[in-house]
Amino acid sequence: MRRPARHDTPAGADTWSGTWVAERLGVELTGDERLPGLLGLALRRNPKRAHLLVSNVLGKHVPQVPSVVHGHGVELGRRVRELLGAEAAARAVVLGYAETATGLGHSVADGLGTAPYLHSTRRPVDGVATAGGFEESHSHATSHLLLPEDPALLAGDGPLVLVDDEFSTGNTVLNTVRALHARYPRGRYVVVALVDMRSAADAGRLEEFGREIGARIDLVTVASGTVRLPDGVLEKGQALVAEHETAAAPSGPGARFPAPVRGTGEGAHPGARGTARQAPTGPQPAGDLTRVDLRWPDGLPDGGRHGFTPAHRTRLDAALPAMAARISAALPEETRRVLVLGFEELMYAPLRLATELERTTGAEVRYSTTTRSPVLAVDDPGYAIRTRLVFPAHDAPADGPGERYAYNVAGAGFDAVVAVVDSAADTPALHAPDGLLARLAEHTPRVVLAVVPSYVPTAPAAVQDAPERPATMLPEPLRGPAFSSYAPEEVGWLLQDLSDVTLEAPTEEREEAIQSGGAHYAESLPVEYQPSEQYQQLFHSALEASAARLAHAVGVVTETVLAELPHSRLRSSGGTSIPRPVLVSLARAGTPVGILMRRWAQHRHGLDLPHYAVSIVRGRGIDANALRWLAAHHDPRDVVFVDGWTGKGAITRELAQAVEEFEKTEGITGFDPEIAVLADPGSCVRTYGTREDYLIPSACLNSTVSGLISRTVLRADLVGPDDYHGAKYYRELADSDLSVAFLDAVAARFEEVTEAACAEAKELLAADRTPTWEGWAAVERISEEYGIHDVNLVKPGVGETTRVLLRRVPWKVLARAGAGSDLDHVRLLAEQRGVPVEEVADLPYTCVGLIHPRFTRGATGADGTAVSR
Repeated sequence: MRRPARHDTPAGADTWSGTWVAERLGVELTGDERLPGLLGLALRRNPKRAHLLVSNVLGKHVPQVPSVVHGHGVELGRRVRELLGAEAAARAVVLGYAETATGLGHSVADGLGTAPYLHSTRRPVDGVATAGGFEESHSHATSHLLLPEDPALLAGDGPLVLVDDEFSTGNTVLNTVRALHARYPRGRYVVVALVDMRSAADAGRLEEFGREIGARIDLVTVASGTVRLPDGVLEKGQALVAEHETAAAPSGPGARFPAPVRGTGEGAHPGARGTARQAPTGPQPAGDLTRVDLRWPDGLPDGGRHGFTPAHRTRLDAALPAMAARISAALPEETRRVLVLGFEELMYAPLRLATELERTTGAEVRYSTTTRSPVLAVDDPGYAIRTRLVFPAHDAPADGPGERYAYNVAGAGFDAVVAVVDSAADTPALHAPDGLLARLAEHTPRVVLAVVPSYVPTAPAAVQDAPERPATMLPEPLRGPAFSSYAPEEVGWLLQDLSDVTLEAPTEEREEAIQSGGAHYAESLPVEYQPSEQYQQLFHSALEASAARLAHAVGVVTETVLAELPHSRLRSSGGTSIPRPVLVSLARAGTPVGILMRRWAQHRHGLDLPHYAVSIVRGRGIDANALRWLAAHHDPRDVVFVDGWTGKGAITRELAQAVEEFEKTEGITGFDPEIAVLADPGSCVRTYGTREDYLIPSACLNSTVSGLISRTVLRADLVGPDDYHGAKYYRELADSDLSVAFLDAVAARFEEVTEAACAEAKELLAADRTPTWEGWAAVERISEEYGIHDVNLVKPGVGETTRVLLRRVPWKVLARAGAGSDLDHVRLLAEQRGVPVEEVADLPYTCVGLIHPRFTRGATGADGTAVSR
């Protein structure tokens, strides 16, 4: 490859900024000769991809000349206009991706000239309805919201131009188009990126996907190529990151991440034209702070979060010279090099201010922004991220506090840094001793703060007149390994973490409180059952014996779900379709099943389905806040509720009633209360893998086969009206955890059962699956026959009986005469607790667990085992 033109490189760089990673990992950048000028390489801690492509012209991680950053986007926009033609371009809408490509998308819209612009966001805005959402599966922060002030912005039939910084696998674009095409179908899409880095395997997916949905999809980029990765690069990269992070020491006040690692060579710092200024290794004299009133035009949006029209662009163009002059007046007279530093999604306004400063001042101006993305810093001229400043988030993010970063700022020789933030981010955390302004002041003589008013759309009259909704933002889902032992992409928990709260109570105390009406079962937790060696062996034997049977049921229920979600299908001209359900498991029994269904969809169809876990509590309903979050991020019509099995159908009825109540109180419709289950022995649902009552090994244990998560908790002093229901993460049980082993054992049998499972699903789809509610009738009969007179104390099925023996005070177990090994673990548990097992002929379930009726602690022995009444 020839050396690219100087304006495409970080000024003054004489060594390709991907050399350090390429030499150590064997990574190769091949393709267009412009790629080395456009991209460098860095390392990050990521379970899917250790290397990071770092753009030299995006203005995110690498300070760059503002006109170069804006110019690349404008030129791409002009190319899109030429591709579409004047008529189609006049009807186009541009959509950019948060956070990296928000400024690039704006610039593309500038090049198109007549197109309104919207970018996705990870910042919910109270009172602003979502027009959609989608997932970015490879990102560290995945959920995107679309919050246009005018919902009609996305509803037209003109071309939709999707802008991202790089096009690597195509997954993000496909996820977006799937989500939007289901609501707002159109005939043409244009994907715009600085670089096309797809592998040969991914190259044909975009065209194929376009054929499936009956739309044309074009791709416009500056350059193209691929990254060749040797075998084992992920593990090697992770080890390299761990090695350097461990070896590095904190750098300066407030640094909680490792300092930049010293490289092996000397050279110019990115952005320091012709200099060899290295990053400081110790505290520097603090710079002055000056606040500038930009006099931002009233009512002008700060960016495209809610839409940005050509008329808005005209107003901004007119106001820029005066705003830039106010910034210039705040700079010291001797200023030679100045950095304009934007803030996460706020990229365009700082970029345009920087471009105007470049045009009107004699200073050497550079532009970059802060970011959420954690990247290893290595102080070597052959590495893209030379230095890193670490500071706490300062805009009260919806997903909670965390660290934020500014790269390649320290040591770059800036005489002044102009920090441009929106008013939502002008908080005490910004001005704190360890905040962004203080960190910048350690490395430059002058810090200038310019605040752009955060634009919030005026709510329609109907919304203004409605009761005010709490301002508390619902947090993003909890994910492993911080919460649960499942991989982060397997499930997001719409729960709050109560791990530090003591919630466990002796089984007998809980039972007496529950039956006396003094407490609800969800207000406390039973002490986690610790299985004996003999019981653990039963689990492993049961799993080995039933894995193929379970895999078959997973396949049947997943294929049924995929076939019966017509509203989310993307139809092709050939008559085939691709469904896009959102799996929502009822925690916790449904969660392993939801993960297995997600794995089946990947195995059989190559689908990457979103999956969440929510709480539902008998007598209290489903977590309404979790439903609000789901409605804000997904189309409720795409949600499929998942559970492990049905007993008598109490949760099925509970969910239907809760969804109906939610629709009445919230005005949000579309959720289907139908539950998909692995096993439906009670004949309570239409969508199931089997109606046989057999052992599902995930029912054998508690948290140690459910991601180390407790049953959910709902207690007024812990869960407020704006909180998710709670649960505990038993990290201390990690040595006993079998959660992933259970999933892997079942998923390993997918291939051998695929043909049979698909055939059975096809048969079921043609059959009458109307629920008969036989289970409920049987439970009522047993309740009366045994003098219990309370159906809540009768727990039918292998799974429910196991729960009785693990969590409640059992009275007796009814077992179908001749039941075999599916009840081995039940018999062992019953023996350990002194519970009689009574064989019954013609029992509709394999077994039924009876909770001790009218329970008091006097009705049990001293060791808590049951005695006769």
